[in-house]
Amino acid sequence: MTTTIDGARIARDIRARVAERVAETAASGRVPGLATILVGDDPASAVYVAAKRRAIREAGMRDFHRHLSSLAPEEEVAAVIDELAADPDVSGILLQLPLPAHLDAAALIDRIPATKDVDGLTTASAGRLARGERGLRPCTPSGVIELLDTEGVELRGACVAVVGWGELVGRPLAQLLLRRGATVTVAHEFTADLAAVTRPADIVVVATGVRGLIGPEHVKPGATVIDVGIHRTPEGLTGDVRAAELDGVAGRITPVPGGVGPMTIAMLMVNTLRAAEWNAVPKTVPA
Repeated sequence: MTTTIDGARIARDIRARVAERVAETAASGRVPGLATILVGDDPASAVYVAAKRRAIREAGMRDFHRHLSSLAPEEEVAAVIDELAADPDVSGILLQLPLPAHLDAAALIDRIPATKDVDGLTTASAGRLARGERGLRPCTPSGVIELLDTEGVELRGACVAVVGWGELVGRPLAQLLLRRGATVTVAHEFTADLAAVTRPADIVVVATGVRGLIGPEHVKPGATVIDVGIHRTPEGLTGDVRAAELDGVAGRITPVPGGVGPMTIAMLMVNTLRAAEWNAVPKTVPA
């Protein structure tokens, strides 16, 4: 039997714990706050930001939001980031991606102080992750680690195949797994024999954006499969894994929807709370 990992339930538990902690900090006069910046009117981005803002408010945190025109010049976006960076009431800053084509996303993200980088995407945050220093980690990879820990999946000594080497998931996840003592192989678009990489793995994490890429030919019996992908189809949402074909093959698998997705927002809340607590202690995480 293949066990379905209930990411929605795990995310709810995390969000409840965050809300409890926020209530405790609020009693001492400190309320964490998240600033979201949305540039333009991309429908998907608007939905994602609305979900993040709703979760933040439900946890009792303060919601700071800035919506800029799709024609906003880079100087205007940079000024908003700098203003929020200087605001002591703002614990974390999230610049929603993708940005309009005329904006330099990397340069704008790097204006966010590492102490407020709740997406974990700045060069400084990536450097801290690579060096194993304390910092704010990207939300989706952190969510994957949390799922595995909650399910009792042993990482130390495990063979893990990460399929996809993107900056948002694959690369930081590989670093997190290495720090936990896993033996990690990263497959990508130039991997000649994908099954040769994934088939020996105890854990397969797929984050490619290619619908239905992974099937039973890629997974050894009993392996844990984490599907980070999400695709809209006429039949509904689906992932990078052909989940139905893995029933009875994989030992554990995350569903789409209801697997990794809810964990991303839950870990954003964790990062916002963590940033608030660290920022309350000067020089805990250098800027």
